Amino acid sequence: MSAHAASADHHGHDDHHHHDPGFLQKYVFSTDHKVIGIQYGLTAMAFLAFGFYLMMVMRWSIAYPHQPLPEWMSWLFTDNWKARWLQDGKVTGETYNMFGAMHGTIMVFLGIVPLGFGAFGNYVTPLQIGAVDMAFPKLNMTSYWLYLLGGLVMCASFFMESGAAKSGWTNYSPLAGFADGQIVNQWLAGQTQWLVGLVLLISSSLLGSVNFITTIINLRARGMTWMRMPFFVWAMLVTGFLLLLAFPPLEAAGIMQLMDRVTHSSFFMPSGLFSKSEGLADLSGGGSPLLFQHLFWFLGHPEVYVLLLPAIACVAEIIPVNTRRPLWGYKAMVYGVMVLGFLSFIVWAHHMYLTGMGPVVSTFFQTTTVLISIPSVILLTSMIISLWGGSIRFTPAMIWACAFLPMFGIGGLTGLPLAFNLVDLHLHDTYYVIGHFHYVVAPGILFGLFAGVYHWYPKITGRHMSNFLAHAHFWPSLICMNLIFFPMLMQGMSGFHRRWYNGGDAYFAAEGSANVFGQTVAQHIDLNILMSWGAWIMALAQIPFVLNLFGSIKFGRKVENDNPYNATTLEWATPTPPGHGNFLTEPAVYRGPYEYSRPDCDEDYLPQWIEPKRDSESPAEKPATPAAH
Repeated sequence: MSAHAASADHHGHDDHHHHDPGFLQKYVFSTDHKVIGIQYGLTAMAFLAFGFYLMMVMRWSIAYPHQPLPEWMSWLFTDNWKARWLQDGKVTGETYNMFGAMHGTIMVFLGIVPLGFGAFGNYVTPLQIGAVDMAFPKLNMTSYWLYLLGGLVMCASFFMESGAAKSGWTNYSPLAGFADGQIVNQWLAGQTQWLVGLVLLISSSLLGSVNFITTIINLRARGMTWMRMPFFVWAMLVTGFLLLLAFPPLEAAGIMQLMDRVTHSSFFMPSGLFSKSEGLADLSGGGSPLLFQHLFWFLGHPEVYVLLLPAIACVAEIIPVNTRRPLWGYKAMVYGVMVLGFLSFIVWAHHMYLTGMGPVVSTFFQTTTVLISIPSVILLTSMIISLWGGSIRFTPAMIWACAFLPMFGIGGLTGLPLAFNLVDLHLHDTYYVIGHFHYVVAPGILFGLFAGVYHWYPKITGRHMSNFLAHAHFWPSLICMNLIFFPMLMQGMSGFHRRWYNGGDAYFAAEGSANVFGQTVAQHIDLNILMSWGAWIMALAQIPFVLNLFGSIKFGRKVENDNPYNATTLEWATPTPPGHGNFLTEPAVYRGPYEYSRPDCDEDYLPQWIEPKRDSESPAEKPATPAAH
């Protein structure tokens, strides 16, 4: 049923604004959740592109450590910057550390989280629950601008005298406490600016999480009971709680480390620190570097699911629409995602087996880490079974969703050995860990988010994306992702360290039969070239996506009706694209979110908003207020 079929005299049920806002108010400083979602999405993709560029430079250093950066890769740098950070045009260890730290930070905090939670969450969640906007629109706007400010502060540090942060994306003390110590004004040091940006980003996420939780609990449409919410909304609710509970410890850690740097306190700086450049450190001492690790990873592991759940949520919405079947195990997935959220808070120290924890503590974290794989398997299995017997439509969104399933499966399976401290002692800080993590976040999470872009693009713009460009984007990306990350698993099991800026080339300098490590490196060092070329080709594969994303706004095939997929969830009951207030009439919900191929229905779908026939389906309960359910 087209939402435009409603009378033209009807307006959104909260439409009380009669003036036309100016350009700035409408598109820049907007409080509309849809505009903010688009702002998050475009900004996050720009940061992802920059983070990917940093990775390409790193891959050149690893594959060709004795050759200067080619012009097609170094044109972004000014001559002064090259003179400062490149040695005869080649990447140095210090520059590699800078790029590595910022690559991880940008991709996680500035790219994937804002794209999944900020963009998709903001745009889709209010539509799916029948709300006119988020609960706190101005808070929503503030959240976006804090995020943008934090990202710009971090990236601007590349142009400071010290360069950007170089202590890894984990920013461990005491290394991060000493970094950029040569800078007189520590507020102008890249490492300090990283902390300032981090505090801004966390503040943004906390505002967003409160907004999401309040919106989902209080602003659901009439009849939208808990078990009628789409799985996407459940995932956003759990993600909101993860952010709300896990980010404050890291914000406290960031502020304390900031104090260590600018006021010479010693929350994380122990007594007796000695460095070659500065000698015995002039510190009050008594701090605990391990405390920072605990605070960081207490956020760090829930953060993995903050990255993952929006991608799973997108795939869980796409599969039922394109198989014409209900989402198999919907309730099991809902309970599974809640258990996943709880367990994610009690597994953090599996990142810290090398800190010398005792057997009792390590056994606890090994056990909880294995347990957390159970809800993950429930989610993945439910989506795979949902494909069985379906009338599958291989739309661009669906091929990305189908590719997400095995890629995420590989990421999860390769993580299981790391749950055990005996294995982790060997594999920790090798390329195996990099391969495992990136299988989760690159071909896993990003494939799910790409699927979401292709799926909701017609609702957002009123145009379809090009199928040809979508396939030109998908197939090279799928192949190159595996060319990049699968060899990392092989290298990691051989002992390749994750932070060799020259790819292990230095071990060839040693001679003699005692150079066992050099002989091991020689067996797999050629994989560096294969992986690097995979990364550069994958960069080219993103060009069709960029052309598709922006070109289809003008040249894409127009959407013929408001529900082009014959879907059942509430976002497809809105005009295309949704206007102010989202819905032309106040929506009511009469059934669950995935009513496909019902034997008592003439069509193969029965939307949530269609009022039931009295003789075949009992009327749904309509609570007087959202709080009643």
